[in-house]
Amino acid sequence: MFSTLVSDIARRDADRNDDGRSQLSRARSYASTAATSVSITGDIKSQLHGGYSHPLARSWQAERQLTKSMLIFPLFVSDQPDEETIIPALPNQNRRGLNKLVPYLKPLVEKGLKSVILFGVPLAPGAKDALGTSADDPKGPVIKAIRLLRRTFPDLFIVADVCLCEYTSHGHCGILRDDGSLNNALSVDRISDVAMAYAEAGAHCVAPSDMNDGRIRAIKLKLIEAGIAHQVVLMSYSAKFSGVLYGPFRDAAGSCPSFGDRRCYQLPPGGRGLARRAIVRDINEGADIIMVKPASQYLDIISDAKELGKDMPVAAYQVSGEYAMIHAAAKAGVFDLRAMAEEATQGILRAGASIVVSYFTPEFLDWLSED
Repeated sequence: MFSTLVSDIARRDADRNDDGRSQLSRARSYASTAATSVSITGDIKSQLHGGYSHPLARSWQAERQLTKSMLIFPLFVSDQPDEETIIPALPNQNRRGLNKLVPYLKPLVEKGLKSVILFGVPLAPGAKDALGTSADDPKGPVIKAIRLLRRTFPDLFIVADVCLCEYTSHGHCGILRDDGSLNNALSVDRISDVAMAYAEAGAHCVAPSDMNDGRIRAIKLKLIEAGIAHQVVLMSYSAKFSGVLYGPFRDAAGSCPSFGDRRCYQLPPGGRGLARRAIVRDINEGADIIMVKPASQYLDIISDAKELGKDMPVAAYQVSGEYAMIHAAAKAGVFDLRAMAEEATQGILRAGASIVVSYFTPEFLDWLSED
């Protein structure tokens, strides 16, 4: 439209044999002014494209930049020393015994791996009972793995997941009453003892995932009484929701409940208010880090956690089902695997998390090195 206007005015002025150069200049100025008026409609703040026209400028627009130090890599540690078993529902993930851990982790540490979270997988006959007594067995996979990794990788930050579900014969996250319901008081006492055992073995961080009421306070008090509260991070799975996204993990860890489900102690998917209350409770009981789990379906809860704990780090666990779905869709040609992994993680960071527990950590160590 505006180029036609300029052309028409220029032709008219040339026919009149006037000062064509001056008339053409004025026509272009008029057209430019008209175009500007139309495009910004009187508000210069509406012009945004220049702010992200360049790849580097786009990165500056991000709420948070993903770095290697933000990532925690989940590890399934078997009580069978030489085991290295593929987990079918979790692509590229394995269950490993102690003898396989160091050779696997060494190249990842060299690439910049900063932190791992340990999940014990007891497979020996008789390893499980109603009280989960093998959870804090000094000869069990988690405590032995903590000591091994502390010796071998002194700069690696070691998180120990604290729960009983992998170790109980019934697969629930605590000690049960005769009617099959959770005995909260006994469960909290047992969970806090397990957390203490991991801390005393050398874990830098204990992360209770059981969702029993009051377990953060109980763990914090025992850490204080033992004189080690000043050197152990307490990361609470404060907003852990029940749902269908844990299946691959439960297959890997052997933690499926033998009866019922976990809806009476994990949060209902629609329970935003409950999640907020649980987050506030755990902050008040002494948590150092708040975690939301799962991540991608609960971005509003991550945002709530950052609001409620604005002076605290917020972690999010991109759980096994989220990871498996991304792999399955990428395999079906729905999208590129790396592009989706990065987009999903950016969403988690944008919502307010500054720590991400991710099965994509090995890939991110490579991808971030390329940027």
